[in-house]
This record gives sequence, C-alpha cells and structure tokens, in this order.
Amino acid sequence: MGAFLYESIINAYVLSRSIEQALFYFNQMVDKGLVPRPNTFNCLLDYLVKSSCFERSWLFFHESKEKVKLDVYSYGIMIKGCCEAGDLNRGFELLVQSEEMGFSPNVVIYTTLIDGCCKNKDVQRAKQLFYKMEELGLAANQYTYTVLINGFFKKGLKKDGFELYEKMQLDGVLPNLYTYNCMINECCNERKINKAYELFDEMCKRGVTSNVVTYNTLIRGLCREMRIWEAENLVGLMKRASINSNLVTYNTLIHGFCSIGRLDKALSLFDRLKSNGISPSLVTYNVLIEGYSNAGNWVRVTDFVREMEERGISPSRVTYTILINAHARFEDMEKAFHFYSYMQKVGLVPDVHTYGVLLHGLCMKGKMNEASKLFRSMAEIKIEPSDVIFNTMINGYCKEGSSFRALRLLKEMEDKGLVPNVASYSSTIGVLCKDGKWQEAEVLLNKMMELGLKPPIYIYNIISEAKYGKELRT
Repeated sequence: MGAFLYESIINAYVLSRSIEQALFYFNQMVDKGLVPRPNTFNCLLDYLVKSSCFERSWLFFHESKEKVKLDVYSYGIMIKGCCEAGDLNRGFELLVQSEEMGFSPNVVIYTTLIDGCCKNKDVQRAKQLFYKMEELGLAANQYTYTVLINGFFKKGLKKDGFELYEKMQLDGVLPNLYTYNCMINECCNERKINKAYELFDEMCKRGVTSNVVTYNTLIRGLCREMRIWEAENLVGLMKRASINSNLVTYNTLIHGFCSIGRLDKALSLFDRLKSNGISPSLVTYNVLIEGYSNAGNWVRVTDFVREMEERGISPSRVTYTILINAHARFEDMEKAFHFYSYMQKVGLVPDVHTYGVLLHGLCMKGKMNEASKLFRSMAEIKIEPSDVIFNTMINGYCKEGSSFRALRLLKEMEDKGLVPNVASYSSTIGVLCKDGKWQEAEVLLNKMMELGLKPPIYIYNIISEAKYGKELRT
C-alpha cells in the first residue's frame, strides 16, 4: 500500500471521527518508512487538539517531529492547543522552535498567542507580543486587535482598550462585528450609553451587520440607566432587521420593568416569551420572583415557584436569598429564617449574600444579639464576611450605642484587609463622641482621611462639641 492510499485512509478516518483507526494507519505508514505529507499530519494533529486531548496531542507532535516533515501550520495547530490548555510556556517554546526551524512567524500564530495570553489574564505579555509583531513587520488583523482590546477591557485596562481601538482605525484596519460588540459592551459597562449608540450608528454606516448580541448589549445598557422604554423600542428595531429576540433579551427587559415597578409589563413580556416558544430559565423566574416579592405579592411569587418546579427548574440558592431578602425588607424575620432553614433542608448551602440579607434585616430591627450570633456562626462554616456585612454590623452596633463592639469590628475589618465605608466610620465616631471619647473619634477621623474617605461636615461639629463642650455649638 502506497503513501497516497495510506493518506486517503487516514483522512477518511479523521473525517469520520475514528481517531484510533486514523492513528493506527498513520503509525503503520511511518513504520513502513513512508513519509506523510504535512497536510495529513496536520489534519490528524488538529483533530487531537480539538478533541481536548492536549497531552496526547503534545506527545504525538513530539514523537512525530523526527518522522514527519512539519510546516508552520503544524506549529500553529500545536501552539493553539497549548493556549487552549492554558499552557502558555509550552506555546512560547514552540514559537521559538518554529523560528529556529527557519519558519517565518505569521499573524495567525502571534494572534493565537495573544488570545491565549488574554484568556489566561496575562495581558502585559499579550501587549508585548502585539508590538513585537509590528517590529517583525507583521500587520495585525481585525481579530488580533479585537482579542487584545477585549483582553484589556476584561483586565480593567479601559484606557488601553480605547487607545488600541483608535490605533486600529489609524492603521486602516476596519473593526468587524466582534470589535464593535466588544466596544459597545465596554461603553455600556462604563454607563456611556450615548457613546455606545455612536458606535452602533458607525457600524451601520460601514455596513457591518449587527446581531442579537449587539442589541442585547444596548438593551442592557439602557436598562441600567433606567431607560426601559427606550430599551423596549430596540426590540422593534431588531424585528425590522430580521433579528429574533432571545431569552437574554426577554430576561433583561423583564428585569428592567421589574426594577421600575411595572410588573404588568414584566408579566406581559413573560407571556410573550412563552408564546414565542422560548422556555423561561431559572434567571427568568428569579427576576420575576424578586420583582413580585419586593411588591409583597406573595400569591404571584408562590405561582412562579410552582410553575418553575413544574417545568423541572428547582429554586436555587439565589431564589431563596431573594425570598429571604424580601421578607427581611418587610421586617418579617420569622418568615425570612423559615426560608433560610428550608433551603438548607433541601441541600442548598447559604452563601455570604444570604447571610448579608439576614444580618441586614436583624440589624434594622435592632436585634443585635441574634445578629451577633449569626455573624459569628459564619466563621464556623468558613464563610468570610464581606465588607458589606461588616459595615452592616458596625452600623447596627452604633445604633444601639455600643462603641466598643463597633471599634472591635473596625479593627477586625482592617486585619482582613477590608476598608470600612464612610457610614461605618461616621456612625462609630458619632457613638464615641456620645460616650465622650473624642480622642478615639479623632483617631478614626484621621484614619478616614488617610484612606481617602471624605468625612461629612457634621462629623467635625460632633467631634468639636465632644472636645470643647456645648458652648462652641453654632
């Protein structure tokens, strides 16, 4: 059997996803002294990499190096496998090897490594690679720019992301749909909805067709700005552009209308969602349960819980936390603790948010003994209190006039590397001054300013009164 027939058999088995047979004939071919063409080897290697068999593909690549004539695409495929496996070091080793073999670096390999660095949160390395490309005379393409822009934004390097977008256009590389979606998303995250619309208009003028992600991003941005009616109008634009609303579209709008108290509109959208053949998700039900719970409409809440269970969707920890929070807001702590106990009974473990809403409810009712017990019980189950929980407890202690306990928690926060908020410092200073402990109050005031927190004006007056007496009151 000749090389051509072997290669035909190997390619056929790869196409039919019969990897073991493909490898069998590949090894048999090599053992007979026949040398497969790079295309055949690359086809087999690519399948191994895409099958999430990284270690196997790595071993296959290295064992075949002496038997097969590799090309730049062979290295590109293996580098992509390294990046997808999160093994950047091996990826960079292969880049060096390929250059030592005399293969000219190409845009695809560099873009693959830049993407891998960004996905592994090593954005500085990605940036260095990008500028190394320029030094080598390699022109970055739309994908290169987009993955690095996205990497910058995900790392919180907003300025770098926007500057790279400007550079992209100055270099004559036109943004594609994914670039625009990335930019629009960041503008919405930054609450720059007008800038997001400018980008949307720009992409339309350039003939770049938007997709459901583009519209969903804008709808989310508008809802965050409480411009819910404008967000709903975008659905009409989507329809005219022959883009169907999906579950994300409906969930975002339902949440938007719930947030402004228009439960009738939220329910109407929920009904439309189902009539359009879209199955509601856990997120859909959680949003509606939260909206109706906040309105105290427990009958509707019960209906939603029953309906979701009939659809095979079990209430989650988030669902129970929503219910606990709603009852705590209505000062029904007995019912809140009922759901707290029940969620554990069904095997759901409360998280820091669950404890946060329970503690907030107890502190609001002045039940600091119960709050203290619950707060300390978190340590027993190894749940670290958040800064929000500490601030809630500090304010609760201050309301009952317990400066000692408030100070102790402030110290505990500092030890954990958490920063108390202005309200916590102000409340503690207030209760210290009431106790005549103005020296300790001044220490806290100085600490506030060191942390860059701006004390309210009344704090200075409170300390002055405690320090010098009522005759200085103005």
